[in-house]
Amino acid sequence: MVLSKTASQSDVSVHSTFASRYVRHQLPRFRMPENSIPKDAAYQIINDELMLDGNPRLNLASFVTTWMEPECNKLIMDAINKNYVDMDEYPVTTELQNRCVNMIAHLFNAPLGDSETAVGVGTVGSSEAIMLAGLAFKRKWQNKRKAEGKPYDKPNIVTGANVQVCWEKFARYFEVELKEVKLREGYYVMDPAKAVEMVDENTICVAAILGSTLNGEFEDVKLLNDLLVEKNKETGWDTPIHVDAASGGFIAPFLYPELEWDFRLPLVKSINVSGHKYGLVYAGIGWVIWRNKEDLPEELIFHINYLGADQPTFTLNFSKGSSQVIAQYYQLIRLGYEGYRNIMENCHENAMVLKEGLEKTGRFNIVSKDEGVPLVAFSLKDNKRHDEFEISEMLRRFGWIVPAYTMPADAQHITVLRVVIREDFSRTLAERLVIDIQKVLHELDTLPAKVNAKLAMAEEENSKNGTVKKTAIETQREITSYWKKFVRERKTNKNKIC
Repeated sequence: MVLSKTASQSDVSVHSTFASRYVRHQLPRFRMPENSIPKDAAYQIINDELMLDGNPRLNLASFVTTWMEPECNKLIMDAINKNYVDMDEYPVTTELQNRCVNMIAHLFNAPLGDSETAVGVGTVGSSEAIMLAGLAFKRKWQNKRKAEGKPYDKPNIVTGANVQVCWEKFARYFEVELKEVKLREGYYVMDPAKAVEMVDENTICVAAILGSTLNGEFEDVKLLNDLLVEKNKETGWDTPIHVDAASGGFIAPFLYPELEWDFRLPLVKSINVSGHKYGLVYAGIGWVIWRNKEDLPEELIFHINYLGADQPTFTLNFSKGSSQVIAQYYQLIRLGYEGYRNIMENCHENAMVLKEGLEKTGRFNIVSKDEGVPLVAFSLKDNKRHDEFEISEMLRRFGWIVPAYTMPADAQHITVLRVVIREDFSRTLAERLVIDIQKVLHELDTLPAKVNAKLAMAEEENSKNGTVKKTAIETQREITSYWKKFVRERKTNKNKIC
């Protein structure tokens, strides 16, 4: 959930021009109204406000699916009133989830016999999947330490500093130390050798990322596995691997089938994947698959019977909708291996079109890799006059939502822009985006570089006065803040003239 805060403090009422056809009184903004209003008015009021949201199709910041076929949309709406947890009441929905788990397990090369069922569960996105996998690792490690008569109060996970925030949440919520391998300029994923060096007897697992959020790059899970096998032999430990394949799990099997990153590697004990990313389903559905039953401690599974039958459950929540599970099954049988491969190949080709267009401008360094999640991460070759945050801000005028961000430690001085290529991002849109970026660059070239100039003067003044020098991130934030103020003033002056 997102912690709520008010967007506007200017008025405590909701106004709607169209709603005045039905109601004559203002609606309170933060309190439930005393009286009912007509359904038409309620719809119009909400619809008017939602028009100000960004266009999901042009939201290039998100990995999440924003388009599905009408037939699947109908299935979603038909099942929207089904509570998935009522397994006895909705046995077919439960069966469809089990089919999805087994299909994904086979896709990830789980070592299953002909009649053996896969071990896994559908979740609300990869965040819940990672929490469940992390809890399984923690409990297995604790059980082993207890049996050996050793302390079990200081578990840790080793991962790269490029992990998604859900790993930080898991560590904080479930009291596990997060040991992060720092990044460096030009290398924006976890270094397997450094990760293995950080492993100790309290490490419950090493988490590898198949598709970094920062630049889409796949980490070298094969090398990590091989190095960890050697360390386990030397130390007598049995430190396992979890693969966070949130973004890449539905890409690698189709584009890079020979790449060894999954259950073909003996130390990979669990894998999570986001069905709502390249699984091609609307938010939010995720999956977590375990190598075999021994990797999921039985004591974490709850059995309930108050919904009509004995039901095993391993989730952080309870009630959830059935729609996304059904939508995932639709995509798996509708597209099959061939369909997924075609879509992923098209996404990759469109990413290359965008990459080549950006390279032709001569203004950008490409930070992403050709092999990985189909996205393009890029940074300015020269950001002394204007920076990536300004480009991101100005692209919104054309409707594009392109995020700009700084890399984690120790590469925080690098700022990048990132465009995620989804199924609904066509080659035409890729070419249009390049044209709009060129327009933004041209306009920025005509603007005075007063942002950096003023900040440089301020820095010089601070140095003379003995003020502590700002960090790179503090300076970057100040530049961004100053730029936004500059743009606002420019717009205000334009409006006054008009």
